[in-house]
Amino acid sequence: MRILLIVGGWSSEREVSLRGGRGMEAALRARGHEVTWFDLLENFDRLSEEAARHDFALINLHGAPGEDGLVQALLERAGCPYQGSGPAGSFLALNKSAAKQVFRRAGLDTPAWEFLPVRPAAGWAPSLPYPIFVKSNTGGSSLRLSRAENRAQLDSILDEIFSAGDAALMETAISGREVTCGVLGEEALPPILIEPVAGEFFDYTSKYASGGARELCPAPLPPELTARVQALALRAHRALGLSGYSRADFILTPEDRLWLLEVNTLPGMTETSLVPQEAAVIGLDFGALLERLMELGMKAHPRA
Repeated sequence: MRILLIVGGWSSEREVSLRGGRGMEAALRARGHEVTWFDLLENFDRLSEEAARHDFALINLHGAPGEDGLVQALLERAGCPYQGSGPAGSFLALNKSAAKQVFRRAGLDTPAWEFLPVRPAAGWAPSLPYPIFVKSNTGGSSLRLSRAENRAQLDSILDEIFSAGDAALMETAISGREVTCGVLGEEALPPILIEPVAGEFFDYTSKYASGGARELCPAPLPPELTARVQALALRAHRALGLSGYSRADFILTPEDRLWLLEVNTLPGMTETSLVPQEAAVIGLDFGALLERLMELGMKAHPRA
């Protein structure tokens, strides 16, 4: 199959995308596919033209463009099938404050939040008690994610986010362990329990530094709790109107309550990334997982 592998882009997660794309390219070529490496940063104006010449597009982008639905919309106009969710679901999931509204209406527990689209006016005070987690509203890979214990720390974090041109999302800090669970097709995968080593929570360093975190897959949780994580991941996937695959991130409290943080529509895709680890537990190696995503994409977004 002639595959257009769309990577890079111009978000703050560009390097993560490029690293993952090289592994995807190798796995696809090993399975006999013809792969065109397509760095969106250098070739955006040629995307529609190239997509029309290929049988399928595999998107390995993080942040915007990519997770915001723009690339998916262009691929649909070009009549080129692709993996994962369509434009609307992608956009809702990427915008954390919008996604949390969807979660709340669907009856899914998500931490209390306050959305700051612009730098607040003088005299503003947060509506949430400290400590507060602060993150970019549309960022990923835990970039610009910090915990504020007081107003001075909060102002410093917000200044970093607004200086980068982002909007900010603040959340009540909930103590517990981090659990993530992928969805593939219409089935939830075995969840992973994450234990950061390099910090108190799963930030950028924990994700990408060697030995930054222990990722226990499948999660050593009681069967009933595992089933509950999987059911909630699937509910979040459906509430956002997603297709193909996704990955939901939770905080598990000591009382076994699950709080949904966010859902990723283009989760990391290296052989050691979270969703590929989960897929391996059910017998899908990296190359087979990519082909399964292509199979699902051909059904969800058939060639026009």
